[in-house]
Amino acid sequence: MADQPNVTLFTDGACSGNPGPGGWAYLLRDNATGREKKDAGGDPHTTNNKMELSAVIEGLKSLKQRCTVKVVTDSQYVSKGMTEWVAGWIAKGWKRGNKPVKNVELWKELVALSKQHDVTFEHVFGHAGHPENEECDRMAVMAAQEARGM
Repeated sequence: MADQPNVTLFTDGACSGNPGPGGWAYLLRDNATGREKKDAGGDPHTTNNKMELSAVIEGLKSLKQRCTVKVVTDSQYVSKGMTEWVAGWIAKGWKRGNKPVKNVELWKELVALSKQHDVTFEHVFGHAGHPENEECDRMAVMAAQEARGM
């Protein structure tokens, strides 16, 4: 919508071992002003998918008002999850077949946060020279190293 801020949320997660020490990172850009906000965090024992989800969740949590948000991620797990899979999971009581969806609490949080904004998802290839994705990757790897205690 024209009357609400328009932002791009670049995200990435990293994990050293899976499971292992992991990190998430985001770069949030106001598309009108070019102003940016960055943040990262880590967990000493996690999975890559949890960190990919956490990056988007933390970025959306940082928004102070309703926004039009384009999430740019190299995670097909996140992008396909939100654009193709989540509606079916919800309809089936958060199940895939007869098994519970993995990381269900994170997915539920991401769905709830996404409803507070007008969110779209764009998949980019990781480690392919996309500047903001590369920056998020560096930040997530650093957060994973810090979580490991390096």
